[in-house]
Amino acid sequence: MTFVCTNCSVKYAKWQGKCDACQTWNSLTPFIESAKSSVLSGLANNALSLPNNQPIKMDDVAALPLVRLCTQDIELNRVLGGGIVPGSLVLLGGEPGIGKSTLLLQMALQLESCKVLYASGEETVAQIKIRAERLALAAQNCFLLQENSLRKLLEHVDTLQPAVLIIDSMQTLYGEEEGGMGSMHQIRACATRLLYYAKQTGRAIFLIGHINKEGTLAGPKLLEHIVDTVLQFEGDKHFLYRMVRTIKNRFGAASELGMYEMTANGLQTVPNPSAVLLATQDCSVSGTAIGSCLEGSRVFFIEVQSLVSISKYGNPQRNATGYDPRRLTMLLAVLEKRAGLRLQDRDVFVNITGGLKVDDPALDLAVCMAIVGSLKDSAIAHDQCFIAEVGLSGTLRKVLRVEQRIAEAERLGFKEVFIAAQSQSITRSFRVKINYVQTLKELITCLIH
Repeated sequence: MTFVCTNCSVKYAKWQGKCDACQTWNSLTPFIESAKSSVLSGLANNALSLPNNQPIKMDDVAALPLVRLCTQDIELNRVLGGGIVPGSLVLLGGEPGIGKSTLLLQMALQLESCKVLYASGEETVAQIKIRAERLALAAQNCFLLQENSLRKLLEHVDTLQPAVLIIDSMQTLYGEEEGGMGSMHQIRACATRLLYYAKQTGRAIFLIGHINKEGTLAGPKLLEHIVDTVLQFEGDKHFLYRMVRTIKNRFGAASELGMYEMTANGLQTVPNPSAVLLATQDCSVSGTAIGSCLEGSRVFFIEVQSLVSISKYGNPQRNATGYDPRRLTMLLAVLEKRAGLRLQDRDVFVNITGGLKVDDPALDLAVCMAIVGSLKDSAIAHDQCFIAEVGLSGTLRKVLRVEQRIAEAERLGFKEVFIAAQSQSITRSFRVKINYVQTLKELITCLIH
C-alpha cells in the first residue's frame, strides 16, 4: 500500500501530513494497486482497448479531414476550437452551482442533428426534466438516464448509439475497481476507460468534474492528463456573467474564453463582452481606467477600479480582486521608485469589474493609471484607454497583438490610445489617436494634473 496526494498525484511510501511536491496539508490518501484493480486489467476485461495496430511510417498515414459537430452555442464552439470533435473526451469543471449542468444540458437540447445521451448520477430523470423545461428548448434527440455504474452506462450507450455522451458527474461514477465512489482510483480508472471507449467508437464524451477547496479540479493531475480538452467554468455567483476558459485543448487553441449571462431561461451568449463590461462605467469618478486583455484570439476591454486612502491602522493594505496581488505589489514599487509617488502609507485596493480574473501584462498601465488617478483624485477621460506592460525600470513595453487591440478600441468608440513607444512600427492606419509613451512617469506628468 502506498499513499498518493489527491492534489498532485505524487506517491509516498508512508503517510505524512504535508505533500512535499505541492505543499498541500492532509492530502495523502491510501492507494492499493492490485492485479484485479489495475486499469489495464479493467480495459481488457471490458474489451475497451484499442485494436492491435502496427507502426506506420508517417508519410504513409492517410490525412483525414477533422470534421467537427457545431453546436448552436457560438461561445462553446469557440472554446472547443470550432465545435465538438468526434471521439474526444472533454472535462468541464467549476464551482458548485456555477452552471456546469445547465451549460451542457442546454448544449444537449440544442444539438438537433444527432442523438445525445445525458447520464446523471446526481439527479433523477424527472429532476433533469424540470431543469430542461426552464430552458424552453425542444428535446427531440436528447435522451436522459440515471446511472452510476460505468458498465451499465456503456451498455445503454451501445444500444442507443448517441453521437454525444454527457456524464454528470465524474465523481458519482464507479467501475469494478476497488475504492469508493469518487475516490482517486475510481476516477482514474473510469476516465481511462472512457478515453479508450471514445477513441474506439468515435463518440464525443463530456465529463462534469467538481473542484476542490483550492479552486482546482478534483484530482487535477489524474484527469487533466487523460482527457483531450479541459474547460474551466468561472464566475462569481453574485454576478450575472459566467466565463468558460480553455485550460487544455488537443484540437484547438488553449486560453480561449467564452462569456455567458445567467438569465431565468438559462445561459445566454455574450457576443460583445467589452460593450457589456464597459456599459456601467462611471466617468466622473477618479480611480478608474480602461485597459485591454487578451484571452486566446479575443480582445477584451475592461474597467480597472482603484481606491487609494490613508492607512490609519498599522501596515497598509494591498488588496486585489480579479488581479494578481503580487503583480500589484510590484507595480506599486515601480510607482514609488520610478514615478516618485508616495504610497508606503496608503491602503491600495484594485478591482477588475464584471467578476473577471485577468493576468495579461498589457493591463499593467491601466492599473497604474487607476491608482494614480485615485491618489491624485483626478478622473481620466472615458474615451482614453491604456495598452502597455510596465517594466521594473518604469519604461513601457509593447505587448502582443497591439494592432488587434487598437482596432477593437476604435470599434468601441475610444478616441485616444496610450501604448509603448516600442510599438511605433505599426503600419496600419487607425482613426483613433495613438499616443506613444516612453516611461510611466512621462505619462503621469502629461495626463494627471
